[in-house]
Amino acid sequence: MSFVLPLPCRDTFHLVALIFILYFIFIITYMFHVLDIYLFKMFLKSKIVFLFSCSDWLINICRRKKELKARTVWLGCPEKCEEKYPKNAIKNQKYNIFTFIPGVLYEQFKFFLNLYFLVVSCSQFVPALKIGYLYTYWAPLGFVLTVTVAREAVDEYRRYKRDKEMNSQLYSKIICTFFFLSPQNQRIPSDMDLFSINAYVYAQKPQLDIHSFEGTFTREDSDPAVHESLSIENTLWASTVVASGTVIGVVIYTGKETRSVMNTSNPKNKVGLLDLELNQLTKALFLALVALSVVMVTLQGFVGPWYRNLFRFLLLFSYIIPISLRVNLDMGKAAYGWMIMKDDNIPGTVVRTSTIPEELGRLVYLLTDKTGTLTQNEMIFKRLHLGTVSYGTDTMDEIQSHIINSYSQSSAPKVRKSVSSRIHEAVKAIALCHNVTPVYESRAGVSGETEYAEVDQDFSDENRAYQASSPDEVALVQWTESVGLTLVNRDLTSMQLKTPGGHILTYYILQIFPFTSESKRMGIIVRDESSGEITFYMKGADVAMSTIVQYNDWLEEECGNMAREGLRTLVVAKKSLTEEQYQDFESRYNQAKLSIHDRNLKVAAVVESLEREMELLCLTGVEDQLQADVRPTLEMLRNAGIKIWMLTGDKLETATCIAKSSHLVSRTQDIHIFRPVTTRGEAHLELNAFRRKHDCALVISGDSLEVCLKYYEHEFVELACQCPAVVCCRCSPTQKAHIVKLLQHHTGKRTCAIGDGGNDVSMIQAADCGIGIEGKEGKQASLAADFSITQFKHIGRLLMVHGRNSYKRSAALGQFVMHRGLIISTMQAVFSSVFYFASVPLYQGFLMVGYATIYTMFPVFSLVLDQDVKPEMALLYPELYKDLTKLLMVALTIRTWHWLMVVAEFLSLGCYVASLAFLNEYFDVAFITTVTFLWKVSAITVVSCLPLYILKYLKRKFSPPSYSKLTS
Repeated sequence: MSFVLPLPCRDTFHLVALIFILYFIFIITYMFHVLDIYLFKMFLKSKIVFLFSCSDWLINICRRKKELKARTVWLGCPEKCEEKYPKNAIKNQKYNIFTFIPGVLYEQFKFFLNLYFLVVSCSQFVPALKIGYLYTYWAPLGFVLTVTVAREAVDEYRRYKRDKEMNSQLYSKIICTFFFLSPQNQRIPSDMDLFSINAYVYAQKPQLDIHSFEGTFTREDSDPAVHESLSIENTLWASTVVASGTVIGVVIYTGKETRSVMNTSNPKNKVGLLDLELNQLTKALFLALVALSVVMVTLQGFVGPWYRNLFRFLLLFSYIIPISLRVNLDMGKAAYGWMIMKDDNIPGTVVRTSTIPEELGRLVYLLTDKTGTLTQNEMIFKRLHLGTVSYGTDTMDEIQSHIINSYSQSSAPKVRKSVSSRIHEAVKAIALCHNVTPVYESRAGVSGETEYAEVDQDFSDENRAYQASSPDEVALVQWTESVGLTLVNRDLTSMQLKTPGGHILTYYILQIFPFTSESKRMGIIVRDESSGEITFYMKGADVAMSTIVQYNDWLEEECGNMAREGLRTLVVAKKSLTEEQYQDFESRYNQAKLSIHDRNLKVAAVVESLEREMELLCLTGVEDQLQADVRPTLEMLRNAGIKIWMLTGDKLETATCIAKSSHLVSRTQDIHIFRPVTTRGEAHLELNAFRRKHDCALVISGDSLEVCLKYYEHEFVELACQCPAVVCCRCSPTQKAHIVKLLQHHTGKRTCAIGDGGNDVSMIQAADCGIGIEGKEGKQASLAADFSITQFKHIGRLLMVHGRNSYKRSAALGQFVMHRGLIISTMQAVFSSVFYFASVPLYQGFLMVGYATIYTMFPVFSLVLDQDVKPEMALLYPELYKDLTKLLMVALTIRTWHWLMVVAEFLSLGCYVASLAFLNEYFDVAFITTVTFLWKVSAITVVSCLPLYILKYLKRKFSPPSYSKLTS
């Protein structure tokens, strides 16, 4: 269709007005680029989290929480229980069948872009404002909503399938008062008490604390009635594993009232920062749209019903805000997710939330768990030090020979100072002082009949496995087995050791003092069956044991040496007791345990009476094996400008060792260990001491962190964010999530949390981007995460390659779509100016819909294939990632042509040519087929594109991008 400048435009007024309109359009386009760089920085500083305040308020209104109360659970009498308890099932779904459609629509229309087009589409029902056909506006909006609802439905169905699979394993029909028989190696489905008789259990109300429990057990059918107190020792929390034998328990808490679920936050709808930025840019473009419409009405002279013309201009120029922007970005995100899951270099990676892949390219803080995430949770015995001699992995055969010689002699060696006797005593102490239980599998796998389980078990050495509450314990017992002293059996009252010669040594367990975070040590009192000797063995951290053992001049130095090697150290000591000494201790100990007031303090005081002048036997060093390629991965992330925080529930010494061995803290950096604080004054003094340190890593415990955040939240976060690395130890799951939210609130930067266990779920869901690892602690973290990986090292490629590409491509795609809308709006402005500023459309009906979809969608969408550098180059130079955390200004050109991009160009051209055949009323086919049309189109294209390419060439020559030197 030819375009001839009509006569009215030759008037001076209209000519000046036309030039003014073109200038105004240019200003809008220029401001579009300027806003790309400056406007959003100001916006990010204004705490974008307020966008969700309205949503959170509505959710809190609709979700009325049930008041939690203490309960009485009757054994064998369910009719006496009137209270209704929650179903024992996990749920990671965001919606149900009733809230899905309203919830998805709310999440869509809370964005200004979609809300604006909903209003525009509804305005077409007003005859005075109607422009063209209804489908011109409703078809694109309906298509966008259909794609969005379909994507959310697929994601929600996947969550449903995962939850259904897990709940089929977790006995979802269990309710309170049920007896439950749990076989070996099965996870406990709910929180239970270890009793199996007819009575009732009174339990405290459900709470967050996983380290305490208060309750009572009452049996009424005995004479007299039995009343006993229950503590944490009588409980099995949900998801714990039965190490050996079977367990009969009473279900106390189910479903959302279990400790693990209560420490887990509700899943939320995560929105990427790019979506928020585009939402703000849409508002800016709307202001420009209103200004342009007002200018047009003003130049028209406010004649006639000018307010109606104003609204019509708003509708005509509505393509400045492209409705196809969201659907293009959503389809692009789906493509990015597909590319991630199909990457052979990170096998097993699953994208569970398809709406935020570009968030992987904008991370500033990475918060990681330790055990199972940075480490494999597999301990290996590395070092045994006796004071005068040290044995490593290459000299363990010497220890084995000493043990063989010790037990081959007719009597135990009497020379106390000999190396052989010292090794013998040290190995025996390590083989006895623990809480490990040997486990034997049945011959046919898992026996179905409990009473025959012991008969079916295979007690051969090859079939033996060890179970304990800590992998450190297992590593020590496995090491004693490797040098000749094997733990073959253990029950509540005794344990049996097998010597290298095959003889069985039996030791009766008289008392056990378990490890606690306060005491930092554990002890055991045993009686040798053959000799009747009573020995008190103890092992623990060097800070706790140094004041207990006899004077020596080597312990502190060697502990430091092993710690610098990244080894976890334990000091082992013993004390021989006479029969009279033990009887006196036992009477005082039993009396202390019966105390009602200050029971723990009295028991600790009695035990401490034994912990004096103990004989130092040895110092052990155990290494927690790191995940594959953890060190280079952490170094890559640091070079990319990502700050790494390690949040763990382990003790301070262990966390510090792993931070050093994994190179989370470099060898040249100092470590500031935040002293324990309990009051505001102590926290103030310690913060002042920390403020004087420069370029040092911070190690702080969860209790001290709680005090600092209570009184000096802003000051602490400001100081911690300046550290190259932060280690928070003894953190509860709730504290981990709280730290993530603190960083989001105080810095406004994007956070990522990665973990492998159920205690990491809250942190993963609170972060802007959550990554779960499928590990030994189950799939709970993986199922609740946005992205699931199989190894920690995969996070490097996930961020440096896929995160970087997703963000750059989405930014370029968004700008291309917006420029496409500006082009058609500019043409409309020129057309209206030429015809006396009339509010009539330039194109009608299908052409406007086709322009935003089928005519241009393929070339624009092909930008999801664009890349500036190869993946290998992005991994080799992680500094390229650092530039992306700043607001990105994408050059409006293709950097790497993919063959599918060429196909997309021809597909678009083919759609245009094919539409000529059945849309004759819209096209002047006779004119289009002339040479005049071809040379005019070519001339306009050259005039339009040549200045941009010249500017691009000059910019690349005088201000090249960071990746240009790498690709040249």
